[in-house]
Amino acid sequence: MRAVGIIFSNIHDNNLPELARIRTLGSIPFGGRYRLIDFPLSNMVNSGIDTVGIITKSNYQSLMDHVGSGKDWDLARKDGGVIFLPPFGDISNDRLYTSRLEALKGVTNFLFRADEEYVVMTDCDNICKLNYNEVIEQHIKNNADITMVYKKCNGNDYVDNAVLTKLSLDGDRVVGVNISSPEENEEINSFINIYVIKKSLLQNIVMDSISHNKRHFTKDVIISNLRSMKICAYEYKGYYSGISSLQAYFNCNLSLLDKKNRIELFGDRNVFTKVRDSAPTKYGNCAVVKNSMIADGCEIEGEVENSIIFRNVKVARGAVVKNSIVMQNTVLGEKSILNCIIADKNVVVRDKKVLSGSENHPFYIGKGIMI
Repeated sequence: MRAVGIIFSNIHDNNLPELARIRTLGSIPFGGRYRLIDFPLSNMVNSGIDTVGIITKSNYQSLMDHVGSGKDWDLARKDGGVIFLPPFGDISNDRLYTSRLEALKGVTNFLFRADEEYVVMTDCDNICKLNYNEVIEQHIKNNADITMVYKKCNGNDYVDNAVLTKLSLDGDRVVGVNISSPEENEEINSFINIYVIKKSLLQNIVMDSISHNKRHFTKDVIISNLRSMKICAYEYKGYYSGISSLQAYFNCNLSLLDKKNRIELFGDRNVFTKVRDSAPTKYGNCAVVKNSMIADGCEIEGEVENSIIFRNVKVARGAVVKNSIVMQNTVLGEKSILNCIIADKNVVVRDKKVLSGSENHPFYIGKGIMI
């Protein structure tokens, strides 16, 4: 039961314009030491998928630096492994793709060269631990044309009026698709942007979309073929966070401070990332740390509470960091105070500066900014 993987690294960049302005969505730092692409890539490796195409569009230098040859995921191979699929413009109107189906049009050569029978397609903004083999097995058992992975949830779980793809089901079969914002207290089957499809069918869909100028996978393929194709659904029941906005990114990171969530996400299956040789974190005599995740290479002299601290961050004596996400190589000066802040890489906060957002509106500091 062989499958090839396709990861879309840029499809939802517009959801996080602050963080994706200088990088692709897949390379956004997450959880103290990871990037968003680590989760779908690790799920594929753990499921035995050893040929993975990463579709890129723009600002993907940091993504290539992070993934490299794929060695840290055991994907540095002569046959298969990780393959970057750079953007392919539409000659007719001289523009790059704007949707999933248009992106697939540019990687037809990758699809036709693949020997695998099935294709697993996923985005980078779904944080979960999923065994794709179980999805493929159900796909085969149901004799499905397409299988969509969904998560049962409540509309209150989503912020900023997020637009979701909601599935209506008859058993395992998808009978309706509604793209809209969830209502308060609405119980929904939320599609989490993971597909399983037979490679030959996907090839036919892509070639048909080229000849008929179809652009959107959900609207032009799924919704248009609910009756003519057997489109089924697989329910994912584990930990899941969808990153649909800066607020959702903030909430998703801080949710890892809950031990139950950490065990569900990082438990019995590894989440691989690029290995860096850093010294252990140094804690000063006056350091106070409560309910936080702190990566290696840091120097903590002040107080850190309910926060995510990435590698090589310096928190000076008297500085206080609460309910915040502080990314790599950031320096916080003496007696500075951060509350509900997302600080990007290489930020410098000078002595005695006080910065505060709120739990419902975190304040973002861009990469390399000095305050």
